[in-house]
Amino acid sequence: MKKVLDHLLRQWGLDYLQNWIDLIIPALQVTLIILFAVALKALANKLTRALEAHLRQRSPSIEEKKRIQTLARVSRYIVSLIIWVVAIMLTLSSLGFSIAPILATAGVAGIAVGFGAQSLVKDYFTGFVMLIENQIRQGDIVEIGNKSGMVEEVTLRYVRLRDYEGAVHYIPNSYINLVTNKSRTFAYAVVDIGVAYKENLEKVYATMRDVAQTLRKNPTYSQMIIEDIEIAGVDQLGDFAVIIKSRIKVVAQEQNTVRRALLGEIKTAFDLAGIEIPSPDYKNQR
Repeated sequence: MKKVLDHLLRQWGLDYLQNWIDLIIPALQVTLIILFAVALKALANKLTRALEAHLRQRSPSIEEKKRIQTLARVSRYIVSLIIWVVAIMLTLSSLGFSIAPILATAGVAGIAVGFGAQSLVKDYFTGFVMLIENQIRQGDIVEIGNKSGMVEEVTLRYVRLRDYEGAVHYIPNSYINLVTNKSRTFAYAVVDIGVAYKENLEKVYATMRDVAQTLRKNPTYSQMIIEDIEIAGVDQLGDFAVIIKSRIKVVAQEQNTVRRALLGEIKTAFDLAGIEIPSPDYKNQR
């Protein structure tokens, strides 16, 4: 195209415009490349979101929907990265730079960086494996090492957690060797109750069951509780109290909410039934 324009300009006696043409053509090419990259990225994001919405509608479980959301977000990031890398290469080529030496240099530099930044490579590899194996998803309540909280973001490089106090933790994937996920299908609200030695255990068990059944009928908690309370029995004979262990099956991530409600209702029911919950100074009061 440039040769044709040069020929026409010479024929028409407009050689003085050649320098402007030499500047305008690369500028137009770069502009078109950028516009095409932006349009392609928008189209890719739209298609990814449409596919995500379609899969989420067909997915029967919340767990699968979370996984689809996480994979879709990571996919959009990877597609955007590829589009912009190609756009940069085409832009450099339009400006007269040879891509072959750049690619060769990038290959050598990539090997050098691979040796010098093994932890970064491990971050991406571990992140990819975690996504494929569906270990962590956005919105999960997890414990990683000595940090726990809600997963706000999962990338190929790190996991971002926000704990109960609102603090945000960025954990590189290469540091993750153990993940405790508390958001899979269901959980148990575990409740340990201490009662005085003089109390009748059957009365205590019956009161706890009545409280749990009443709580399950409560509209606020009925959707959270899956099964009736399961009383394991006496777990410990403490210095001043008999410790009774129990648990109630709940929807994942609702165990703390149900546990707090259950403890409060049990305290109230024990007071009404005259069941004593000893305190550490129980012996001194007697």
